[in-house]
Amino acid sequence: MKKLLLAVVAFSLACVPAAWAQSRSGKVTVEVDLSQQDAGKDVKLWIPYPVSDRYQTVSDIRVEGNFAGSGVYTDKINGTPILYANWGKDTNSRKLTFSFAVEREEISMRNLPTTEPGWNYAEYADYLTPTSMGPIDGEVKALATKITKGKKTVLEKAKAIYDWTCENTYRDPDTRGCGKGDVCELLKKPGGKCTDISSIYIALARAVGVPAREVFGLRLGKKAEEDITTWQHCWVEFLLPGYGWVPVDPADVRKAMLVEKLELKDAKTKQYRDYFFGGIDAYRFKIASGRDIVLNPPQADMKLNTFGYPYAEVGGKVVDWLDPKNFRYRITYKEK
Repeated sequence: MKKLLLAVVAFSLACVPAAWAQSRSGKVTVEVDLSQQDAGKDVKLWIPYPVSDRYQTVSDIRVEGNFAGSGVYTDKINGTPILYANWGKDTNSRKLTFSFAVEREEISMRNLPTTEPGWNYAEYADYLTPTSMGPIDGEVKALATKITKGKKTVLEKAKAIYDWTCENTYRDPDTRGCGKGDVCELLKKPGGKCTDISSIYIALARAVGVPAREVFGLRLGKKAEEDITTWQHCWVEFLLPGYGWVPVDPADVRKAMLVEKLELKDAKTKQYRDYFFGGIDAYRFKIASGRDIVLNPPQADMKLNTFGYPYAEVGGKVVDWLDPKNFRYRITYKEK
């Protein structure tokens, strides 16, 4: 019995990357300055507005600035909360500061049930449909069917797609932002960042009847104070019938492999793969979900591919949120 207990403990430790805490808390501050934009035009700003859920607590929320109006809304499809602010044509200075305290818990879903109860596909229709950049027919359907051949349950299919994604994609550090998540392009060249790799997983999963969705978040620093302006991250959840939404993050497996110069055959790669199927570290928090988003109030431009960054329009035209010279904002983290 003692040998068995030691083996179980050793396995548990192997699945958890060293030095990762089970919780992380601190203050996040978002500072936006759109004063350099053209005068004489209306300016509108939308920022992801994180809220509390089972695994994170958001409190001490403060919004300050010289805006003409502001409010907190949600988009109609995904229910993502949005902080909105606007400035009139006669305003030259356009500044906003949004701060909050966040405490995030690690997610660790192990020993997932292998017996699948009956479930109604119609209840999860929103997570089984294509998006503008994520088709689920044609070559995507053919590939997903090949990957999951012989797999009967949602769990078996979800794991097979996870393994394939970990083994057949790669992180491309030259990708702008988090990537577009254009699945057709990615099947030709499966390299990108988190949104790209997550999008491949979701399209393949939905193509074979596995409900799946993106989660957009922001990483929390591991130091006492950090600039986290460019630390946006995207991961995946799939619906396991009778159990709930299970997190997976093949993108972070590939990032760890790149950063630590690991090969697929390495033991440490296996540790990451084991951990990120059902596990999510505490150094991140959720800010949004969904694709092809109509903001609230609605933006003037086309549907927004993803909503992981602040978004602004000046005179009805989009400001490039990945251009710091044109769209000035800073996000910082300070440990509690």
